[in-house]
Amino acid sequence: MTGMNDMTRCDERLIVALDVPDALSGLKLAEALGDSVGFYKIGLGMLTGGGLALARELKDEHAKRIFLDMKFFDIPATVEAAVAGIARFGLDFLTVHGDPHVVRAAKRGAGDSGLKILAVTVLTSLDRADLDAALIVPGALPDLVVERARRAFEAGADGVIASPQEAAAIRALPLAAGKMIVTPGVRPAGADKGDQKRIATPGAAIRAGADHIVVGRPVWQAADPRAAARAVLDELASI
Repeated sequence: MTGMNDMTRCDERLIVALDVPDALSGLKLAEALGDSVGFYKIGLGMLTGGGLALARELKDEHAKRIFLDMKFFDIPATVEAAVAGIARFGLDFLTVHGDPHVVRAAKRGAGDSGLKILAVTVLTSLDRADLDAALIVPGALPDLVVERARRAFEAGADGVIASPQEAAAIRALPLAAGKMIVTPGVRPAGADKGDQKRIATPGAAIRAGADHIVVGRPVWQAADPRAAARAVLDELASI
């Protein structure tokens, strides 16, 4: 896989989501993207298709950074044990739900491994109507996101997952100093929204305070994924 180990020109603010069915498809996409992308997200959709094995291969054999998007949520003992298991693999980011007891357990599980725990605030596919259906407390959605971020930081989260629309308000929190904001729901201008409801362009997300943006379908569904990734990177380079 020529070029997959050349990390010198990668802008790691871009994380490409390998939301494809299996590890073979993910490896093929990574090969197509080559040295233009150095950071990948692997989520639940690929877990039963060899996702963890792919994460380890990309990390160990191709020196890529890996964001494992598992969104753990369970009793503290189970979360701690699950995160401790993941921490052995030397990956970079792991998501858990932003409830304080989950975050605290995840941090215990991560220990001194270097695995960064990112707390999910409110999924970018949800709006206020979805929260009402789930019996979530009343209030403006952006306010709930910011409050969940604040509580996650208090519990020790290394960063949070939030939409680009809430990034600026989270960045303004005193507790956000030194913490990461990672934004899914990023769509290049003119791209299909898909199932995302709270979106922004790559440049707008970074200007709002995001450290990393996650882009999936606009890259892997493109006729030329490498060109699609380069277009995002060119936009980031102008910031």
